Amino acid sequence: MRLRTAALAALTLAALAVPVQTGTALAITDPAQHVNPFVGTKPGGPDFGHGGGAGNTFPGAVAPFGMLQWSPDTVTHQHGGYHYDDNRIRGFSLTHLSGPGCSDFGNVPFMPSLGTTPASYSTFTHANEQSSPGYYSVRFDNGIRTELTANQRSGVARFTYPAGQRASLTVDAARAFNAASGSVTVGTDSLSGYTDSGGFCGAGNRYRLHFHVTFDQPFASTATIADGEVTPDGREVEGSSTGSVPGSPKTAGTQHVPAPSATTQDVRPFAASAFVSFNATTVTARVGISFVSLDNAKANLSAETGTRSFDEVRTAARAAWNGWLGRIDVTGGTSTQLRTLYTSLYHSLLHPNVFSDVNGQYTGFDRVTHTTARTQYANFSGWDVYRSQIALVALLGPREAADIAQSAVNQAAQGGYFDRWTVANGGTGVMNGDPMAIIVSTAHAFGGTDFDTADALRRMVAGVNDIRQRPGWLQLNDYGYVPTGLGDVWGSAATTLEYTSADFAISQFAARLNDAGTAESFLRRAQNWRSLFNSGSKYLQPRNTDLTWPGFSPTQENEYVEGNAAQYTWMVPYNHRGLFDAMGGNAAVTSRLDTFFTELNAGPKKPYAYLGNEPTLNTPWAYAYAGAPHKTQDVVRRALTSIFPPTPEGLVGNDDLGEMSSWAVWAALGLYPQAPGRAELVLASPQFPTTTIKRGNGATLTITAPNASDSVKYVQSLRVDGTASTKPWVPASFVASGGTLDFTLGATASTWGSAPADAPPSFDVGPNPARSGAVVGLAGKCADGEPAGPTDGAPVRLWDCNSSAAQQWTLASDGTVRALGRCLDVSGSARADGTKVQLWTCNGTAAQQWWPKGSTLVNSPSGKCLDVPNSTTANGTQLQIHGCNGTGAQQWRLP
Repeated sequence: MRLRTAALAALTLAALAVPVQTGTALAITDPAQHVNPFVGTKPGGPDFGHGGGAGNTFPGAVAPFGMLQWSPDTVTHQHGGYHYDDNRIRGFSLTHLSGPGCSDFGNVPFMPSLGTTPASYSTFTHANEQSSPGYYSVRFDNGIRTELTANQRSGVARFTYPAGQRASLTVDAARAFNAASGSVTVGTDSLSGYTDSGGFCGAGNRYRLHFHVTFDQPFASTATIADGEVTPDGREVEGSSTGSVPGSPKTAGTQHVPAPSATTQDVRPFAASAFVSFNATTVTARVGISFVSLDNAKANLSAETGTRSFDEVRTAARAAWNGWLGRIDVTGGTSTQLRTLYTSLYHSLLHPNVFSDVNGQYTGFDRVTHTTARTQYANFSGWDVYRSQIALVALLGPREAADIAQSAVNQAAQGGYFDRWTVANGGTGVMNGDPMAIIVSTAHAFGGTDFDTADALRRMVAGVNDIRQRPGWLQLNDYGYVPTGLGDVWGSAATTLEYTSADFAISQFAARLNDAGTAESFLRRAQNWRSLFNSGSKYLQPRNTDLTWPGFSPTQENEYVEGNAAQYTWMVPYNHRGLFDAMGGNAAVTSRLDTFFTELNAGPKKPYAYLGNEPTLNTPWAYAYAGAPHKTQDVVRRALTSIFPPTPEGLVGNDDLGEMSSWAVWAALGLYPQAPGRAELVLASPQFPTTTIKRGNGATLTITAPNASDSVKYVQSLRVDGTASTKPWVPASFVASGGTLDFTLGATASTWGSAPADAPPSFDVGPNPARSGAVVGLAGKCADGEPAGPTDGAPVRLWDCNSSAAQQWTLASDGTVRALGRCLDVSGSARADGTKVQLWTCNGTAAQQWWPKGSTLVNSPSGKCLDVPNSTTANGTQLQIHGCNGTGAQQWRLP
């Protein structure tokens, strides 16, 4: 059914909570009826300075992953184009992003009007506005009704005008949310043109969009408008506009600039517009778009829409949405729960967007036209969606996930590296970290394997040492962390942690490709979080180049990104066990998490959770690793029910191309993909009595919890494929093959899943447990710590074995090699062949990270081996690092 928003707003909370089924619950045949596309179009939380306290979504017509998003734009602008509290619509543009923290697109707005003067905007009330998947409608106060529907690369609009008045329409080729230029040519019943725009978050990305529009009525009159000047009978016009939407601080260079939220756009003169009229009260417009050419825009329109009626296209769009939404099928639940689930799922499936045309052509990052037999996708909000959105897409559509992964690889091949945030056919450099590596690895982990994996891995590995992909990479390799004071790095501590997550995802990807060497080396790199762990404060803190800790507060935002130290300290989702042991063990961690969740959306200035933004999304699930899965069950449900209401203000922060919404979907399922680049799922508890997940590849996951409700949320017992389980997680094999999870839930917490052996897996490296003894090398001589002192800088040398304390080395579980209370250290953190090794106070830097690889001892950042210079066996020969070569000078008998 169509959603009438005024009626929705009038519903009471009690009515919203009424169960939709009684007796035997039935499967949902039309999940689209439970979607409210207006969710996120109105601020729902405080503006913490990260793009406003609204979801920044749009309510218009779009197909799943559609290239065209035909939606209204209000005078008051949020980055999705629409602000629910503004009753002035300034046009219906063809392209939008859902939930970004900055603006782009908003291309080619259509604006119907009455009479001989174009309208800058028209007013409306929500009582006369409707939206549902694939459909949007509004009646202006002047009586004009606009209806929109969409295919992948084309759409149909139906304009109904009051009888007895002149029916007019303006189409502007040079208007967008940001600066734009363009041209439009006017036929007898068609319009064609292009627009150039870009500038996401102030970046230099540019794209060209071609459009072709046909009408079912001939034009009664035509005109063109350039910068507000009308030329009667005009047939072609070009022009430009400056745009009026400010960017947000999303890069290293702008991190200290205050972020805008909703802004009132200037209602500027039409820049390069066709102004046409009709001798009809109902006019149907069919539009095709392409990022390649006008001919492709025409071909897309012909292939997808042709002469089909508005209602036929609308019916097909709803069927396409039901096909995707129906891959999660639930029974029971309240109307509020259903609306939250399916609205969140809808928002999760809007991006990335189909970018190739029906003939397979697309414009690449090299601005060359390429052709694919598959589907090329665009618009990757990398920093956001790597956390859970890509996993959800891959869970439901492994084939599409494979195309998404290949699309990312194609972008890297054409542009030279993996960019963090991409729009159309260009990178923007927005945000931090190396998220595309995680996106590709995660898509692969969840079954999207049909892409060029070898090329993907090669580009991942190469990008680690590319400043465009990883600013601060050289310092990271030298120190084991990105230090403070680097001008091209936004948030040194946050960036270090983002890189470690990416390294972990690369290691897992390599392992699945049977590249054991790359898997091992990147798993070790992933443990660089330890370089930021301050054992005194027990926080992950920024660090200087001289190894010292700068002044620190848990609520400091400096050196973090859209969050603070208290929030980022939990961001080791692949090795909670290692982090928790460093923090003092499960009891200390559980107590600390309890305090952390005093508030669920505290923003970046308090030491509490900030679940309206991405960095702490994984933290509610951390309890399961600390022997307290019942607390995960509680916090996840509280967050789901308090932060994600299915109303216009139902998102408290930017939806970020579906990331926040995807978290809500996972929360409702009671599952979460915690470890980047892997497919294990950590468990909370399901919100619905029965959930069936159809993966699109034949596998099915069935979840039952007969008495589930928001008050009955604690797991008492679980059976996995009929066998009792006490583990609050399921392995990747379960996700791949499908199976059943049968929960018994209760209203009070239980000890289920709390045993240490039941915790989800963490991934660490190094000898564990620690082992001690002599390190014996060439000529049977020992590595010796030169006991005089000992002092920092004391050489580590070759010496006759004598069982002294200077020759008793401990290969510790943290990757260090210790003797005489100090650590084996590469002098100056250098990586050159011949760099001497020494003893130095243990400081957690990469210069002190080693791993036993066969009978060699490899320094992690340099990848070089502990070596006897020139194979000299004389006592006192100081050891060094050197490229691993398999010679006897690098062979050691380790403890």
